[in-house]
Amino acid sequence: MPQSARILVVEDEANERTGLAELLQAWGYVAETAADGAEALEKVATFAPAVILSDLRMPRLTGMELLRQLREAQSSAAVILLTGQGTVEQAVEATKLGAFNFLEKPIDPKRLQIELRNCLERSETERQLEIAHRRLSDLGSFSKLAGRSKTMKEVLTLLEQVAPSSASVLITGESGTGKELVARTIHELSPRAAKPFIAINCAAIPESLMESEIFGHERGAFTGAVERRLGCFEMADNGTLLLDEIGEMPFPTQAKLLRVLEDSRVRRLGSKSEISVDVRVLASTNKIPEDAVAKNELRNDLYFRLNVVRISIPPLRERLEDVDDIAAALVEELNRKHRRAISGMDDDVREAFRRYTWPGNVRELRNVLERAVVICPEKTLRRRDIAPEFGRPTPASADDHLRLRSGMTVSEAERRLIIETLASSQNNKTRAAELLGISLKTLHNKLKDYETQSQS
Repeated sequence: MPQSARILVVEDEANERTGLAELLQAWGYVAETAADGAEALEKVATFAPAVILSDLRMPRLTGMELLRQLREAQSSAAVILLTGQGTVEQAVEATKLGAFNFLEKPIDPKRLQIELRNCLERSETERQLEIAHRRLSDLGSFSKLAGRSKTMKEVLTLLEQVAPSSASVLITGESGTGKELVARTIHELSPRAAKPFIAINCAAIPESLMESEIFGHERGAFTGAVERRLGCFEMADNGTLLLDEIGEMPFPTQAKLLRVLEDSRVRRLGSKSEISVDVRVLASTNKIPEDAVAKNELRNDLYFRLNVVRISIPPLRERLEDVDDIAAALVEELNRKHRRAISGMDDDVREAFRRYTWPGNVRELRNVLERAVVICPEKTLRRRDIAPEFGRPTPASADDHLRLRSGMTVSEAERRLIIETLASSQNNKTRAAELLGISLKTLHNKLKDYETQSQS
């Protein structure tokens, strides 16, 4: 925290008031004084202190009454009460009213210094959370992250909580669910928002070039290195770096990455010196991270280093109640892109979208809507504007087969089989039950169980 924070000292004893103010100024704070609670209320409006140090017993307006009136006025100033005759009951009451702490006189300077530091740090965290909350509200839950389902509300709440920090975040979810959008949202809600956001797709970079892309290289470091190149860590300095599809990064490179994460220092290929960097690292994967670790695709120590906070994005088929909100946000985005003025969708389109299981997730929804927005001759999207092939099963390929892994439970394999069958039958439950060889009632019961499990 910057030492220039403003602190208001409220004390009726002149010598104590002056002494505290001089001590705070010696520590680098900006200090102002008030002789009692009534004067303090007047100065709060003009001085705007971050912290108020207030005596408990004072004429005209006591410290407790000052605290009560500050809370009624919704003041953002933190309050530390000082008293030479405090009681447990008073301390409890002060805490209920929102006091940060309750210190006994005579004040221990070291204790006061620690309390001020802790108080200011907490105030800054709360301020950043409030900024994140307002941004998230103002920006409509960031378009494709929109949704009213329980799972998406939990994701948005977690985003608000984690964004102001510098913690590493591991984002998981199927292809097309919006993992990069989540990463960008974290960056835009963070104190680093004005700094660079760099995303690198580990699956799209040849293994021979991976280290150069991440760490950079000096001229002549290898054949073809005709000039110095900054790596993504240097480009993202003071900002945020997203390592997309982290499980595709070569194992040896993962070890070097882990060292950079631990030391915050990077060395370009061919260089003898290291460079300090300040980068918040986010990672994403469409794999189950624990499976990737078991298969030696992801280092165990790197997984734990990245998995400080885990955000799992549910597939669209598991939150079909969000489709209307996401579609509306996407139509607005596509209107701007293609200079159209589509106002919405009719009921037939909404129903078709709700019945579809979206194997391509939000990315597929966007593609379907983009075609419709471009060709729609009216203000409202109708079923005829949706591509004729929408909802039809795609030709089978080797990747279309149900994927099972060693160690998967029978119940999980059954669940995947049911979900895959529903997707292939366009969510026609009667047809899916026939293909599965079970009754329609059994299918409904199992789907209800899955829904209950996802909400618990």
